[in-house]
This record gives sequence, structure tokens and C-alpha cells, in this order.
Amino acid sequence: MANRLGHSGGAIGNACETLVARGEAERTGDKPRMYRATGLTAAAAQYTVTTAPSTGGAPPAPRPATRPAKVTPARSGPEPVIRPNGQRYHPRSLASLPDVEALRRLREAGVPVLLYGPPGTGKTSLIEAAFLDLITVAGDGDTTVGDLVGEYTQDENGGYRFIYGPLVTAMQEGRALLLDDATLISPKVLAALYPAMDGRRQIQVKAHKGETITAADGFYVIAGHNPGVHGAILTEALASRFSVQIQVGSDYDLAAALKINRTAVRIARHLATSQQAGEVGWAPQLRELIAFQKIADVLGTGAAFANLVGIAPLEDRDTVAEIVTKALGKPITALSLGRQL
Repeated sequence: MANRLGHSGGAIGNACETLVARGEAERTGDKPRMYRATGLTAAAAQYTVTTAPSTGGAPPAPRPATRPAKVTPARSGPEPVIRPNGQRYHPRSLASLPDVEALRRLREAGVPVLLYGPPGTGKTSLIEAAFLDLITVAGDGDTTVGDLVGEYTQDENGGYRFIYGPLVTAMQEGRALLLDDATLISPKVLAALYPAMDGRRQIQVKAHKGETITAADGFYVIAGHNPGVHGAILTEALASRFSVQIQVGSDYDLAAALKINRTAVRIARHLATSQQAGEVGWAPQLRELIAFQKIADVLGTGAAFANLVGIAPLEDRDTVAEIVTKALGKPITALSLGRQL
């Protein structure tokens, strides 16, 4: 794919992993990495933004000039922002500004940001809406320095050539780099990133003849952290690199405005309050509520509530079932197959 598209292998691999995370592709092999389409791949392709070819990749997006454009003053009731996948993001308040504008100003000032909160609260959606030139690294415990910086890849002639990774691509092109689930990445791997974030704004690619890469204007690092995810550790070294740390929770008022079932929103609010009080460990976030409404539209509200019970962690499922049952006035259990028809 890298050869056909003319982009770096690291960038193409990163874009494919993003599709996998969204269910818009499947990973079928590791060495070499191989992918295949799913039923959602064609729909994802309809949202592609056509731009001039570049040496980097990730989801295609327009690249800013040398620095991000100056933002306009905040105004009341900002319009939804269209994300690269075509979905709309509804801005929220941050320091008396729309969150999208606040992040753009922080980028202009060169202030790295860490967003933290439960999965499904909209951290990635906000970042994608704020930065159209974004390159995303989906972090996990298997992420290596080569996944960030680059590595040698076999070419069509049987030889090997070095393909720059998303970090180098973002530095060279002056783009925003998202470390999604940054706290799942090994601290030793993250250490390769730190020189690019401090005053040096340089890294040394030891695997490629010790080459020195200097960040172009506009290069910016932002990260996401899910504190409740097993294995997620926010080290002091990582935290110190992000001057601004923003907590992100679900906006249940937005869920209501999106015309999601009122009872489902009320149940989610109840569970969120119970979670804060330590009475339960899980509460539906905006992602789950949006999925709830889609399921309700297809299979009916009964199935959607049953699924809401079923997706709760096993240790919280009985409590969630009890709350849903009380709200609906009839017994609700996890969604399951019935008798043979």
C-alpha cells in the first residue's frame, strides 16, 4: 500500500490501525502487517478528503501552511465541526472558549495538552475536530520505538529501505501528532519522543545512520489518557511534558440534545453519580449512548436497554440491571438469543 500510494509505510500502517480501531478494516497478519476490508470500509472511503500527495499519511487531511492559521474570537453557540470521518463534533466549553478553539490556541502557543477521562467521552473526537492535519498513533503495550520513529521495510525488489514513522512525518511536515492511549505505551518507548517536545525540538534516528530530525513550525504533540484502563500508568516523566491536563467527561446534556432516549440518558446520569460516589465502577458514556440510540432505531428500545445491561462489566452488571429494571418498571436482562424460531 505504501508503494502504491506513495506515502511512508509507518503512516500507512497508522492509518490502517485507525480503520481497525473504528471497525472499518480488519488486521489479518503481523509480519508483514496485512489488512482486509470489512462491510464498513466502503462507507469510510466516502469521507476521504482529497489532498495533494505528501510523504506522510494517516487519515488524509489538509495540511496547514507553515503554522496553524490564527483562530477567530469565540462566539456564542458555535456550529458543529465536521471531523475527517464525516461525523459532526459539537464543541463544549473550555476556559470560556469553545474547546476546539482553545486547543488551537494552545497549539499556536506551543503548549502540549493531555486529555484524560473514561473511554467514550469524546477525547479523540475533540482532537480530530480541532486539528485537521492530525496523525494518530494508537498506543498499546506492544508499541515500539520503530512504530513511532520508523523502521526498515522490504521493498518490491527484495531490498530494504527505511520508512519514517508517524513521529518523524509529523515533525517534518509540521503536523499535529496524537498519542492515543499514551499511558499504555512503555516509558522507554515514549522517551524517544521527549527531545522533540522540549526546547531542542529534535530527535536522532539511531536506526537510520543516526540522522537528526528537526521539527518544522506547526509540529505539536497532544495525548489521551484513560485512567481506568488496565495497564494505563501516567508516569511523572510523561505528565511533566504536558503543561495543560484537561479532564473529559460525558456531556449528558448533549446526549439529550441529540435526541437520545430520555430514559437511557437518565439512567446514565444515575450511574455516573453512583460511580463518582464509589457505588458502582461503570457508567455509560456518550459513545455508549449514541450506540444505544442506533440499536434502538434498528432493534427497538427493549433490545437497546438489554444491550446496555449486557455491555456493563460483569462485576457491575447486576447493579446496572437493577437500575434499568427500576427505571422501566419491568425486568431487563442482558441481550441474548431466545428459542429457535
